[in-house]
Amino acid sequence: MKKVTKAVIPCAGFGTRFLPITKAVPKEMLPVVDTPSLDIIVDECINSGITDILIILGKNKKCIEDYFDYAPELEKILSKGDKACKIKVINELADKANFYYCRQKEMNGSAMAVLAAEGFVGNEPFAVVYGDDIVYNEGGTPAIGQLIQAYYTTGKSILGVQEVDAKEAVKYGAVIKGQQKGRFCEMKGVIEKPALADLPSTLVSLGRYVLTPDVFDYIRDTKPVKNGEVYLTDTINAMAETVGVYSYEFEGKRYDTGDKLGYLQANIEYGLRNKEIGEGLAKYIKELAKTL
Repeated sequence: MKKVTKAVIPCAGFGTRFLPITKAVPKEMLPVVDTPSLDIIVDECINSGITDILIILGKNKKCIEDYFDYAPELEKILSKGDKACKIKVINELADKANFYYCRQKEMNGSAMAVLAAEGFVGNEPFAVVYGDDIVYNEGGTPAIGQLIQAYYTTGKSILGVQEVDAKEAVKYGAVIKGQQKGRFCEMKGVIEKPALADLPSTLVSLGRYVLTPDVFDYIRDTKPVKNGEVYLTDTINAMAETVGVYSYEFEGKRYDTGDKLGYLQANIEYGLRNKEIGEGLAKYIKELAKTL
């Protein structure tokens, strides 16, 4: 069985929920305390054994490439002052992994973003991690690392899932459960954003996959929906009916940083864990709570 060493991070979306800031700044680059959410996701991949990362870009996202690159002009400025120690910090960003980029020329669906990675992936299993979901699992195996291990166990494509409240489940892709064993579930399918009355389960897809390379053929056979987009959910359903797909309930606290409330929750909780500001932030929150 081939090792999973490649990851694809789709970052081509417009981030309309965060306008007007996302008119100029990609939502994936919005900071959680002092680190872009995309950087947190990259670290998750690297700590899971990933060595090569392809970031799928849209228009106006050149700053993502700049962030994970060397900056000789900035190094020169830093070296002349008292901030030479910062040079190591910025160079470590470029040295984290082998970074590659491609442009999704048309916003035509999540499946088509994955299809753009075919040349990069080749005939290997690979991870897909969406750029607006971060998972905190201090002291444990990172979320995508858990899915990689699940792939090694089953040899099948893996969908990362967690149990959520029913009122939250309707916002995501809900799993139609088959045979279940521990954290593994042999999927019969997944329904994207079902009505509450049609909810098949509260086990939902949360932006992480490990996919086998045959997914590209299935994407090409997946028909677009009425708006012309091709959804990865539909591709996964076709694979579940034929070659089989498993879901795996990963451990860790997930933050939806593509949602305003989720983004603020991530900033508060990561801030409380931060050695520099955690104590002061906790004191402030306690005082603020007295006024609510």
